[in-house]
Amino acid sequence: MDNQKVKSEAACCCAPAESSTEKGCCCQTTDADGNVRTKHRSEEEYKALMNRLKRIEGQIQGIQRMLENEAYCPDILVQVSAVNAALNGFNKELLASHLRSCVVSDIRSDDPAAQEEAVDELVTLLRKLMK
Repeated sequence: MDNQKVKSEAACCCAPAESSTEKGCCCQTTDADGNVRTKHRSEEEYKALMNRLKRIEGQIQGIQRMLENEAYCPDILVQVSAVNAALNGFNKELLASHLRSCVVSDIRSDDPAAQEEAVDELVTLLRKLMK
């Protein structure tokens, strides 16, 4: 199972996983009960997501240069719109991966509490994303 709960004091790592033989990302977050949730990403998924973020970072730097060079407002606004679209694309890719791995795994488990928690977490996530 890619999605794990473990007790830990750690907050977030988002660095290549050291304990794995394949390079990837093992990100973690702590829930209200102190449980740490992690997601190990394959090297392919990690690289694809990082490449998207690096392109977005480049777009942001371009917007900063436009502002420094006193670019015309509509030109800057068009570039900001492009960044928003790129971030939405990143979110869609990450959400699809989350649904295919973490959510499916929890729903297929024999634990009704895990199934319900997965659905509740997804509903909460979608509410946040749809603001």
